[in-house]
Amino acid sequence: MESKKEFFLECYKLGIIKFGRFTLKSGIESPFYVDLRPLASDPKILKHLANYLLDMLPLDNFDLICGVPYAALPMATAMSLESYIPLIIKRKEAKDYGTKKMIEGIFTKGQNCLLVEDVITSGKSLLETIPEIENEGISVSDIVVVLDRQQGGKELLESKGYRVHTLFTISEVCGMLQEEGHLSSDEVLRISDFLKGNEVRFEEKKRLSYAQKLDVAEHSVAKRLLEIAVAKQSNLIASADVMTTAELLDLADKVGPHIVALKTHIDIITDFDPDATILPLKDLAAKHNFMLMEDRKFADIGNTQELQFSYGIYKISNWADFVTSQVIGGYDSLDCFRNVGVVAILGMSSKGTLTDAGYHAEALKVAQSHPNVIGGVSQKQIPEELLLFTPGVSMAETGDGKGQQYNTPEKVFNDLHTDFMIVGRGIYKADNPEAAALNYKIAGWNAYTASL
Repeated sequence: MESKKEFFLECYKLGIIKFGRFTLKSGIESPFYVDLRPLASDPKILKHLANYLLDMLPLDNFDLICGVPYAALPMATAMSLESYIPLIIKRKEAKDYGTKKMIEGIFTKGQNCLLVEDVITSGKSLLETIPEIENEGISVSDIVVVLDRQQGGKELLESKGYRVHTLFTISEVCGMLQEEGHLSSDEVLRISDFLKGNEVRFEEKKRLSYAQKLDVAEHSVAKRLLEIAVAKQSNLIASADVMTTAELLDLADKVGPHIVALKTHIDIITDFDPDATILPLKDLAAKHNFMLMEDRKFADIGNTQELQFSYGIYKISNWADFVTSQVIGGYDSLDCFRNVGVVAILGMSSKGTLTDAGYHAEALKVAQSHPNVIGGVSQKQIPEELLLFTPGVSMAETGDGKGQQYNTPEKVFNDLHTDFMIVGRGIYKADNPEAAALNYKIAGWNAYTASL
């Protein structure tokens, strides 16, 4: 294989870097423009590039390779062929038909993926790509980049704990080109001055604190929930998926001091009785200062939902502080939930869920505009004016074998800007539910404060 300099000069002949005056997407005028896509059209160069990138890496660390779309896709493919490390493909956006996957290929939860990028500037595209891969249960620890524009992206990613391996920097290639007479000293100086004055800083959007959300909350249920969170220093909602009144009341009494709300599936209580079940449950909620969240997930036309909400044996409207509802019935279907808050189901945590990006976007429009809605259940960030409720939270990131995918408190509060985490089996199946609830309360509050 030729020297690194000789290899770059061969790449340069394909027109991958141009010098002059170029307006970038950001609006900044740059003295150079980088486009590495022509490398994919020269099989010999692409093969050599793959080997140069692989030579920089501890290959035993990786189970998968993935290229950031689109320019890095052929590079990642060539690296996979040279190393025999399996390739997965990340889509730019999910299809609205077929499987609607964001990540294509064969992989298993827990595998470590090497991410491949052609050019790094601010690091923003990588910070957007990594969570979409990690949402599939795949970890990302290392990123390999062909060219670093030296504008802050590498440093940003390394500050977040990622190892970034770069084949070339713009200063390095300018030096090579100057040695070969392709750039003058003045041009190199102009590029150097540009880099010093145009470091790109990607400012992450800061989440609002509970106190800040209290200032803007309009719904009385949202206000009370936030007030309880602040008073108890807790953002924990315990899911009470038990089947008898005795179990429900026992759990509520034990975990009550540590939670902001108890989430019920009241229709699984086998011995339900309005007086024996609901009245003592409401007394416990008052005693320990928590709210009652009925996870009914209403999903019908408005008239039917009103009957389900207010009538029948459960009479949910008489005791629930807030309920969950699908928005598949449209805006008007939520009108029936008077005097309670509604948590809209925008996305589910189960593997293979049909609540894809298109559904999420349309459901979010309803949630933002309907006065009864206080927030949503989602696996991604939602606008700050809504409270985000995230189920599937566990101290350990594991699934249950039935499609449920879990996230840690740190992940949901830092990455998703969750407001309230919902924990089920980690508490009610624990040998000591009270101790488990306390542990989750502390972990959730620490994760929240660390995310501010």
